[in-house]
Amino acid sequence: MSFLTSGYRTDLARVINGAIFTQQTNSMVIVKNIEVYSLCEHHILPFFGRCHIGYIPNGKVFGVSKLARLRRYVRAPAAAAGAADRADLAAQIMESVGAIGVGVMIEARHLCMMMRGVEKQNSMMVTSSVLGTFRESATTREEFLALIGTRHE
Repeated sequence: MSFLTSGYRTDLARVINGAIFTQQTNSMVIVKNIEVYSLCEHHILPFFGRCHIGYIPNGKVFGVSKLARLRRYVRAPAAAAGAADRADLAAQIMESVGAIGVGVMIEARHLCMMMRGVEKQNSMMVTSSVLGTFRESATTREEFLALIGTRHE
């Protein structure tokens, strides 16, 4: 349990470890299919799936592995396929590099739905958090969804 809730005790500045670089680009940066393992806060049962992260830099970018590392350590248990996870992760990315916009989507299978309750083996919970231009611009959101290979309309 200590390992599964370690995100509560992790200093995210140490995870980033100064790996933020100056780069004059405003092109969307995406890391997709990051494995997710976490706990449902209501049932204390695991959920697992994938996380897709995109952001539009504003003069600063993360080192290539940092988005996956941030996802690993923003590990708060959450019910809605990582509802707290994705909101905290989006805010952390936005704040850390001053991004113009951030999009985080988590697609996950919840054992609390699969092995108890409704017992639906093929159900998938999809949640997202969008900040900045990802929230303000339907075009930016659509580009993000197209690039991660998912369209949820």
